[in-house]
Amino acid sequence: MFTPKIPPPDTAPTPGTSLVPPLTGLVHPPACTCHHTPNVVPAQAPVPAAPVARPTVQLTPGSLVVAASGGTAMVLVIGTVLVSMLLATAITAASVAICAVVLRSLLNNQKVK
Repeated sequence: MFTPKIPPPDTAPTPGTSLVPPLTGLVHPPACTCHHTPNVVPAQAPVPAAPVARPTVQLTPGSLVVAASGGTAMVLVIGTVLVSMLLATAITAASVAICAVVLRSLLNNQKVK
């Protein structure tokens, strides 16, 4: 039940083959209506396409200023949020500690009487 479902070795594709079958047997109609026999050229193996070069990112002085100001704004916003969360936790902890001291003193005063 928990074993992986792997195709049998006879149906699994080998690393050098493609999963897409080649297009064979395509016959195109002639471009003209003349009654001559077209020259048949044997099909050649496809040449692998060269990898497409990715465009490089060009930074202008204006885009550098925008990127720097955006990064600075993001750091300031994230820092503000984190500091406010820390401050909220500290205030909550202090108020719980004060409540615990007050309750302790109230309970101790009841036992003395």
